[in-house]
Amino acid sequence: GAVGRLVHHAQVARFVGARDNEKVSRSVHTAVLVSVIGGFIVGVFGFFASGVMLEWMNTPEAVLPLSALYLKIYFCGMPFNLLYNFGASILRACGDTKRPLIVLALAGVANIGLNILTVAGLKMSVAGVGVATTVAQAISAAGVVIALMRRRDAARLVFKKLRIHKAAFWDIIKIGLPAGVQGTVFSVSNVVIQSSINGFGETAVAGNATAANIEGFVYVAMNSVAQACLTVVGQNYGAGKPENIDLSLVQCLLLVTGVGLVLGVGAWLGGGFLLGLYGSEGAALEYGIERMKIICVMYFMCGVMDTLVGALRGIGSSLVPMLVSVFGVVGVRILWIFTVFGKYHTLTVLYISYPVSWFITLSVHLVCYLVLRKKKFAQLRGQRT
Repeated sequence: GAVGRLVHHAQVARFVGARDNEKVSRSVHTAVLVSVIGGFIVGVFGFFASGVMLEWMNTPEAVLPLSALYLKIYFCGMPFNLLYNFGASILRACGDTKRPLIVLALAGVANIGLNILTVAGLKMSVAGVGVATTVAQAISAAGVVIALMRRRDAARLVFKKLRIHKAAFWDIIKIGLPAGVQGTVFSVSNVVIQSSINGFGETAVAGNATAANIEGFVYVAMNSVAQACLTVVGQNYGAGKPENIDLSLVQCLLLVTGVGLVLGVGAWLGGGFLLGLYGSEGAALEYGIERMKIICVMYFMCGVMDTLVGALRGIGSSLVPMLVSVFGVVGVRILWIFTVFGKYHTLTVLYISYPVSWFITLSVHLVCYLVLRKKKFAQLRGQRT
């Protein structure tokens, strides 16, 4: 979902900047249909493979049945998940950032209310959490679809126009395939890391999961800056205005660093209180704080990395950030697990692999951007003359 969102975001932003209404319309209707079809394919696969995937991750047997049940229900909502992601990317690429936020907020409130109803009221336990999540995803998908249908420009969604246009589809594949490979390899590395965490027992798993949930709020805030960078860079690239691109990137890098530091350090300092809201206590609380002390404090580097990726994709480069991310993030983490973590087998050492991989990757992304911008900007100036 995130991969598709970023890929299509870059594509639509460039078409909007170039004021090519026909390509915007074709891209919108192709992407919406592809998101639904892709969501069903991923959903069916995930539904039947949930148990196997959890076993591969060395999930403790005590929580395996409930974890598998939650994943099966979650994957049932995958078409809604992808539809929201693609729809929200279209709105943001057109400069509309308010409606996706409003829709997501309403879905979040619905999710909380449904959790209270299904878990506390109907005593559905994990199944209730899964149902609440899926219904919330459906609400968010419906929200962005309605927002697209109400637009009065080329991005307006008309059901009669839904079809897969070859040119738009192959553009998505051309840009999306490298990003898709990146996402898949990222997932593999996350499985390896989660397997290592699972080896420390149920309490460590619980503390880690709760801390990761809190980190998710910090990531969403930083990712919004990365998406804004992609939108602005993509639109200016499509409009042939290279002079605006560097300034926009610098402003986004400063903003994402500030947001990441304030929220990340704040989350760590208030970790005891925040983890307590999720019911963490004792050893689980300590495990959660241990993770946040390393990852939350250094999380701003992840935001910088994603913002640079957004800039690279905004200027039409998808293969380069994919290769850099695979070798910089995934490669470093897996190498770290089998070398440093293998020798010093502690969770702290495992968590350090995150900031190390972020720093290496963002450094290479920056070099790649500086190199590619010369070629891309020269092309834009040549088109002007």
